Amino acid sequence: MANFPFELVSPERLVYSGSVSEVIVPGTEGEFGILAGHSPFVSTLKPGILTIKGDAGTKKLFVRGGFAEANPQGLTVLAETAIPLEEIKADRLAQMIKDAQEDVEDARDEATRQRRLAFLEALKSAATAIESDARTAH
Repeated sequence: MANFPFELVSPERLVYSGSVSEVIVPGTEGEFGILAGHSPFVSTLKPGILTIKGDAGTKKLFVRGGFAEANPQGLTVLAETAIPLEEIKADRLAQMIKDAQEDVEDARDEATRQRRLAFLEALKSAATAIESDARTAH
């Protein structure tokens, strides 16, 4: 399989930069995979697991917020949050879910409530995926 350049950037740092064979991204319209030579494509991210596949194996990270841009030269993902799964602590994720539930309850209008509810559901889905991944990894 052909490799391509990939960068994952968060506000704090360059999280990953290297040559990869595939990246699976949790997009707001659904999960999608990027391979070498992909046509131009832009998507926003939902909370979930981003999977990087390359010569060094597979690396999984929890990402939240931001967007992905693919073009024939490679892929760049700018994420508000990008944490390797092995660094995710259950209490941290539980706190993020609790905060999102409070945000839903504090919504002042229906449109805001629906946006916050969608974010809460995406976080819960990501938590389930992380728990499932942890069970299969051990």
